[in-house]
Amino acid sequence: MRHAWRLILISALSFLATHAPAMAQTTTVRVGHFPNITHVQALVARALERQGKNWFADRLGSGVKIEWYAYNAGPSAMEAIFAKAIDLTYVGPNPALNAYARSRGEELRVIAGAVNGGSALVVQQGSSLAKPADFRGKRIATPQFGNTQDVAARAWLVAGGLRITQTGGDAQVVPTSNPDQLSLFQNKQLDAVWTVEPWVSRLESEAGGQVLVEEKDAITTILTSSAAFLAKDRDLARRFVAAHRELTDWIRQNPEEAQRLARDELQAAFRVEMAPELVARAWARMAVTSDTSLQAFQAFVTSAQQVGFLRGTPDLDRLIEAP
Repeated sequence: MRHAWRLILISALSFLATHAPAMAQTTTVRVGHFPNITHVQALVARALERQGKNWFADRLGSGVKIEWYAYNAGPSAMEAIFAKAIDLTYVGPNPALNAYARSRGEELRVIAGAVNGGSALVVQQGSSLAKPADFRGKRIATPQFGNTQDVAARAWLVAGGLRITQTGGDAQVVPTSNPDQLSLFQNKQLDAVWTVEPWVSRLESEAGGQVLVEEKDAITTILTSSAAFLAKDRDLARRFVAAHRELTDWIRQNPEEAQRLARDELQAAFRVEMAPELVARAWARMAVTSDTSLQAFQAFVTSAQQVGFLRGTPDLDRLIEAP
């Protein structure tokens, strides 16, 4: 009998040694986002993970885990897509459009909407700046060269008759990280800032800024995928989008709880402390949505061409793709 048990034990150990790698195998989905309120789905999901509630991983199936990567602005996230360092990312429409055009439609797909609105041009309190022509010789900060607000600022100035180049022109557009924008604006080293929430509200409440132009309906954040990830793991991408849509609905239905979670994550991951009143102020400018359309991107194509970020007209037929 003892010999029989020994044989059983040896067989069991042999089975585990043979199958343990397969049993322990996990699939990692790498997701990018920014530390902005306009990337609220990512902030809320990460905050829930800290509570042991894995919103995305639990809906993607057993053996799947999420890894989060933070970027300051869109061009950096798009470079990570090109380098195959991430699979999905929340990002602004202009960097996504530029990446799609640069790769001739081979590298990137838009798979869902995320947030509309929440971006604005802020000027100094009591400023006489009222129209593009007034900005001649002025300094306007944007989050990063070629990001959505950078293109919006340049296109607005050009449409108003100013000559704006990528390095200068009649007004100086200065790509500057959001935290630096705030301190420079407070010290009157910037005449204006075109940025997104929560920085718009911080410029108002902490630096006495006033909003001159508000982009109420423009696409601010979308969810994108590398084309390679879609080709390799389409079903996984489909489940991620379904979870994203479900989370978006939950955020809309539970705005106060979502705001609290977003604040908690900004504090825990990025050491950014924001008062509830500030987040509520930013929230009022945003529309959380999982929808997007090809028609909405046409305006971004026009703006990007107008300021020299796109040459020619890219074929957008493959830009938006439902997994």
